[in-house]
Amino acid sequence: MKRALPVLLLVIYLAQCAWFIRTQSLTMDEPSHIAAGIDAWRHSSFSLLNDHPPLARMWFTLPLRDERWQVDIATVLSGGRASYVTPDPMSLATRARTMNVILGLTLAGVLWWTARRIFSEGGANLALALFVCFPATIAHFSVATTDGAATLFIFAAASCLFFWTQDPSWIRTAGLGVVLGLLLLAKFSTPPLFLLAVVWMLATKKWAKTLAAMFLAALVVWAGYRFHVSRASLDNGVFTAKIPNKPPIVSTHVPKQLAGLQLALLIPAGEYIDGLRAQVKRDLRGRSAFLMGETYNSGFWLYFPAAILLKWPTTLLVLSLCGLVLVIRRLVKVPSGFWMLASFPLVYLAFALLAKVNIGDRHVLPIAPFLLLFAAAVWQFVRSRRVLLVLVILVTALQAVDSLRYAPDYLSYFNFLVDPNQSHKLLVDSNLDWGQGLIAVRRYELDHPDETIQLSYFGSVSPLLYGIRARELDLKEEPSGTIIVSASFLSLAPERYPWLVQHPAKTLLNHSLHVFRFP
Repeated sequence: MKRALPVLLLVIYLAQCAWFIRTQSLTMDEPSHIAAGIDAWRHSSFSLLNDHPPLARMWFTLPLRDERWQVDIATVLSGGRASYVTPDPMSLATRARTMNVILGLTLAGVLWWTARRIFSEGGANLALALFVCFPATIAHFSVATTDGAATLFIFAAASCLFFWTQDPSWIRTAGLGVVLGLLLLAKFSTPPLFLLAVVWMLATKKWAKTLAAMFLAALVVWAGYRFHVSRASLDNGVFTAKIPNKPPIVSTHVPKQLAGLQLALLIPAGEYIDGLRAQVKRDLRGRSAFLMGETYNSGFWLYFPAAILLKWPTTLLVLSLCGLVLVIRRLVKVPSGFWMLASFPLVYLAFALLAKVNIGDRHVLPIAPFLLLFAAAVWQFVRSRRVLLVLVILVTALQAVDSLRYAPDYLSYFNFLVDPNQSHKLLVDSNLDWGQGLIAVRRYELDHPDETIQLSYFGSVSPLLYGIRARELDLKEEPSGTIIVSASFLSLAPERYPWLVQHPAKTLLNHSLHVFRFP
């Protein structure tokens, strides 16, 4: 009976993920991630789309290795929409997404275990309850993308490091090294946190164990790339890199100090270095960001703080802030090393604020488990104060009710301060409308068989794959009949739809698609 509550909470979480998977179509990024994962399994190649390390992609395509699972990736990469997904998009999405749900359950377990060790079982249960009714942790562990994996392994690495400092045995050193390797393989945004972990390890002056953990991490990364070896050479001022399954990279832009050198190197997991280099280059170039009606050409430092305040439950933010204050003021005792653990979300947030790619709160999702951990401190303070204890329980229940307002459309969730019909004026893309509404469009068509429907859809898969008969909206024609427009288009290109001012939307599908009616 003592473990009944955590088990029940995990069952509730699993049910919500299953509900989401069954009702949401493939999002914008999923076809590319799935195709890259399938290619890695079948051809041992990482050149199809090397903008992310392979761990998450290979994990959620583990059930899709058979040749009958196919995704039209060429069309997507050329800027179009996937015209075929075999045998069908629903079964493919279910298989791939279910694997990511397993990562979500793993994170829930790591969070509960860490909170229990640092605070108490009651605090762990509070953190888990908030996790279970947190729309972002439901949505982003129910789609086949890499944000969930990064969130899991960043928190797992910080937790393992914390427990390693309590007892730096060789067994824990080996475990920490493996987790740090998985951290690097999760996403290209994780190397700064790997370096942070190494700095903390070096601070303990356990030199041999630090080097051993780093070696194991490097070995895990190499294994993730199937032990591929790349070759780099420098000859007469010409640099050449030969990476498996990719045309040679040749450059004559070599510093004068190195032009006379003759070098030949073997580089394990050269794809990782090549992918990280390319990703850093893209990040420095940046891309436009939309926030509260304004478009910023290369990111905006207030983007992520605003996204967190708008997209994450206010109750969670309040409890986390209260917990952090209680710890800072030493009203709740924490073991030594707690602030080392807390440095991970701080460093991650600092890098996020400087980022020039702002396209969704999912990019700061790794901060969320740490906020949940801080919230667990509140339980320690209120458990002997009956009135406050009841208040905390009510606040947690309020978060559950609040998240259910959007269920099962958890990806589109905004907190209670935002009108769902106006959310597209605040944030778009993966915050709101990521192409997940095609199943809702199909349901609308079935419920309104006599309507002539036109669709302006923001996504990377063809609506035909979901049996949708609506034709593409022709902006040159006079608007007539029923017109369904994705929220992202309403915000990113409002000038395309001048008739919207005179004709307010009739209804909202999936919290992300606006339905208009014309004579």
